[in-house]
Amino acid sequence: MSPLLRDRIQVFFAPDRIDLVRSFRGIKPKEDLRLVAPCEREPSLPAWEPPLGQLEQMIEDAAGVDMSITISNDLVRYAVVSAQTQIASPSELYAYAAFHMREVYGERAGTWALSISAWDPCGGAVCAAIERNLLERLGDIAIRRKVRLKSIKPYLTSAFDQWRKRFDGSQVWFALIETGRLCVVLLSNGAWHRISNRRMLHRPEDELLAALDQEALLFSRQKEEVQSVYLFAPEHPEMRLPSDCGWQVVPLLTEGKPAPPDYPSALIFGRGN
Repeated sequence: MSPLLRDRIQVFFAPDRIDLVRSFRGIKPKEDLRLVAPCEREPSLPAWEPPLGQLEQMIEDAAGVDMSITISNDLVRYAVVSAQTQIASPSELYAYAAFHMREVYGERAGTWALSISAWDPCGGAVCAAIERNLLERLGDIAIRRKVRLKSIKPYLTSAFDQWRKRFDGSQVWFALIETGRLCVVLLSNGAWHRISNRRMLHRPEDELLAALDQEALLFSRQKEEVQSVYLFAPEHPEMRLPSDCGWQVVPLLTEGKPAPPDYPSALIFGRGN
């Protein structure tokens, strides 16, 4: 079958849920099917174990389909790899990034698989780390279900690539919110300057404001009376901050630019369109 006619499955993979969208691409294409399934965490198991089992059930009839997966920030660790003009090859870059991840996260980084964004010797890059065992298990599921695993991407870098053309200014704040998790990114002159990936225990508005104030105090080089933050929070499409808080939200979700269909949203669990 031509690749253009193969069905496609897009998955958002998180500890507490699987979002799956199947696009039918036959000669007579049908309406996309969206499924959202909750997952219960097991204290004795890795956080990614329950959604693995759930995903395998959801693709049991998907043989021959192309599948791409976006991994929740709950299961990814990030670090900014600072600029180094001496790096001359991809192997040197990987070794440098691996060393930096061990410095930041300790010896547990040795069990992670690393991916690195486009490298700029003068601007650095961002390194994302996912448990190697998780990636291997996803590959095993794809083989058993006879699906073509086309890509696995971290949520932060996927969303960043989706919206980066909207960013404007020498200093850019970007916030990404999902259930229980907040990522805040600071870009300086187009280069990655800082990434914070933290749990949320309280109201998203309160967590975002506290994180922005803390990050700006510690890492911002510009002090402005009111700063803008580009916000992508598809589960909270109406989210705003108080008008007198010193921050102005620039929502990235608009009618003309909706979120990719597999990204988490405020849908109830079950079947949706």
